[in-house]
Amino acid sequence: MTNLQSGAFLLSLPLRHSVIRHSSFVICLAFGVMSSFADPPPSAKEILASVRMMESRQQIDLQGQLRQNDVIIPFQLVQNGPLIRYSFTNPDEVLQLRLGENSSRLDLVSEGEAEKFPASKLDQRIRGTSVTYEDLSFKFLYWPTARVLGEEKVRTRNCWKLQLRAPSRESQYSNVLLWVDKASGALMRMEGYDWNAQLTKRFEVVSAQKIEGRWFLKQMRVEEFQPGTNHVQARTYLEIKR
Repeated sequence: MTNLQSGAFLLSLPLRHSVIRHSSFVICLAFGVMSSFADPPPSAKEILASVRMMESRQQIDLQGQLRQNDVIIPFQLVQNGPLIRYSFTNPDEVLQLRLGENSSRLDLVSEGEAEKFPASKLDQRIRGTSVTYEDLSFKFLYWPTARVLGEEKVRTRNCWKLQLRAPSRESQYSNVLLWVDKASGALMRMEGYDWNAQLTKRFEVVSAQKIEGRWFLKQMRVEEFQPGTNHVQARTYLEIKR
């Protein structure tokens, strides 16, 4: 899974964990290419800046789907640099994510015109899945309060583990934990915690695939937890097709 790339989870990822390629949880719950860090360890600010920079350089046009139980929701993911577009059908819905240097912006595109997605609706689920519009916006990658907790392995990959704190209660998450692949910069895992500090959602890369010589996300698992427990009450899979 070296040099795994995401298209915004596609989350961006975002999870930009390709959905999606990440993508940015791709989701993404979103990936990008980032050079290996040498000692001393990089700061959280440096890691996040590298992830954002690489996420904004992708050029992709792929088909994907969100799958929860027997429900399959197809979509098209097109990225041209910092501009990422998710197109759904039945009913038609086009979401456009712009990754800036200091912030991201999620728009709803209608009749060729882009209008800012209402902040009051960011916590709504996409087509009844565990993925919300906020998850696709990758706003957590821009939160100013972040720190490196250490190093951990995710599916044999050596990762930096980061903690990010929300700047306000506008987010459904009070803080987010990120696992960033040290070699590639890919977002391998993300955990979101509610305002009672309870784990509410986990995004994790399950598999990758090579398309035209480049690594892309193949499948990302999104688990939604019953508050205050480790019980998974829903699972959604974000999958990218060749």
